Amino acid sequence: MPQPRSALRRLLAVSSACVLGGSAAVVLAPPAAAEPATPGGYPAAASATRYSGLAFDTCTAPSLATMKAWSASPYRALGVYVSGANRTCAQPQLTAAWVASVAKLKWRLLPIHKGLQPPCGARPSDTKISTSPATARSQGAAAAGQAVAAAKKLGMVAGSALYNDIEDYPQNNSTCRVSVLNYASAWTKELHRLGYVSGVYMNLTLGARQLADVYTSSAYARPDALWVARYDGLDSLKGWAGVADSKWARHQRAKQYRGSHNETYGGATVNIDTDRVDAPVATVALPYKATGTATVNARTGPSTTYAVAATYAPGAALKVVCQAPGSKVGGTPVWDKLGNGFYVADHYVDTPSATGYSPPLPRCTYPYQVESVSGLTERSGPGAGYSGVGTSPNGALAWVTCQRPGSAVGTNKVWDGLDNGHYVSDHYVATPSGTTYSKPVPRC
Repeated sequence: MPQPRSALRRLLAVSSACVLGGSAAVVLAPPAAAEPATPGGYPAAASATRYSGLAFDTCTAPSLATMKAWSASPYRALGVYVSGANRTCAQPQLTAAWVASVAKLKWRLLPIHKGLQPPCGARPSDTKISTSPATARSQGAAAAGQAVAAAKKLGMVAGSALYNDIEDYPQNNSTCRVSVLNYASAWTKELHRLGYVSGVYMNLTLGARQLADVYTSSAYARPDALWVARYDGLDSLKGWAGVADSKWARHQRAKQYRGSHNETYGGATVNIDTDRVDAPVATVALPYKATGTATVNARTGPSTTYAVAATYAPGAALKVVCQAPGSKVGGTPVWDKLGNGFYVADHYVDTPSATGYSPPLPRCTYPYQVESVSGLTERSGPGAGYSGVGTSPNGALAWVTCQRPGSAVGTNKVWDGLDNGHYVSDHYVATPSGTTYSKPVPRC
C-alpha cells in the first residue's frame, strides 16, 4: 500500500523513541529544509507543455530565418539561454516576438538558466555558489526568481519548465556537494511556488548521480525533470549509469549525447549540441482571434455550465495558452484556455482546426509529482474498485488534466484524471490541497 502524504510527514518528523522510566518519549527531528515532492502552485493561466523527440541547443539563439530554414532538420525543439549570471553569449534574437514566431512554427523551447556554478568546479571565471548551505539556498531561490522574470518577459507562461545549467564538479568534495544540492533544492521549491516546472541540467557522472542519490531525501526538494550531458553518441533515455530508470521516469528526461559540432539545413549552418528529449518544455501563448458576428463568452472553466467571466467582440485578439476538452459547442468539444485563465469554446476562435485540437497548441495539463514511496497504481476510473491499468513510480510526474470525485482514500475523495486517460488518487499526488480540488485544474 502506498504511503499517504500525511503518514510520510509524520514518519519524517519522528526520529526516535526512547523508553525513560517505563514510558516512551518521542523525540522529534528538526523541521526538514525541504521534502522530495514539493507541491506546485499553478496560477489560473498556467499550463505545462512537453516534447518528445530530437532537440538541439546552441549558445546564441539563431535568427528567425535560420529557424525557418531548420524546419527541414530532424529537430523540433531547441534549448535557449534565457538568464543567469554566467550566461556568456549575447542574445540579440531572443525576444518575445522571436519566441512567439518560433512557437508558431511549431518549435518547442527548453529555457536554460546559466546561473551560479559549483564552488569546486566549472570555469574559474564563473560566479560560484556559496559553500554556506543557507546562503546556497537563498541563491537558488533568487536564481528561480531571475529565471521566471526572464521567462515571463519572453512570453513563457506559468507551467513552463525552466532548466538550471549546473556544470560538472568533483564528486569527492562533500562541502561542494551539499552546496550544490541546497542550491538546486531551493531552485525547485521557489519555481514550484511561482508556478513553474523545475528542471536541472548536469553532467551524468559529475553531478547527476549525486542528485539521484538524494531522490527520496527529505532534506532536498526533487526537481521535476533531469537533463544530463553524456557525450557517448547514444540517445537513449534509459540505462543511465548511476540514475535508475525508475527515477524521473514519466516524461522527465533529456540527454545531451553529442557535443559541439556544425550542422546545416536549408543553407543555414549552426554550431550545436544534440539532445534526445522526453520532458517538459516552455508553454508559449499564441495569438488568435474571436470569430463570428456576436459577442463571445469566456468562462471560468471549459463548459457552458461554468460562469461567464468576460466577453469578446468578433475579431478581438486572444492569447491562447492551451486546449482542453469540455462541453460541445458547434460540433467540437475543444475549449481554448486564454492568458487570463478563462476558457472560450474553440468554435469561436480561428484556430486551424474547426473540429479538433490545433497544434502547436498543447493540451492543458498540470504536472505534479507522485509522492508515494512504493509507487502509485493508475486505474481505469476514479476509484480503488476500478482495475489497475498502469503504475507511476515515486517521483514520477502525474500529468493531470482534470479532477473528479471518487472513492475516498484517507480523507480525500478527489481523483486526478491523467493525460493518458488513467486515474490516480489525489491523496498520493503533490497537489496544493491534500483534501479537495486544486485550482486551476478543471473538473472532469
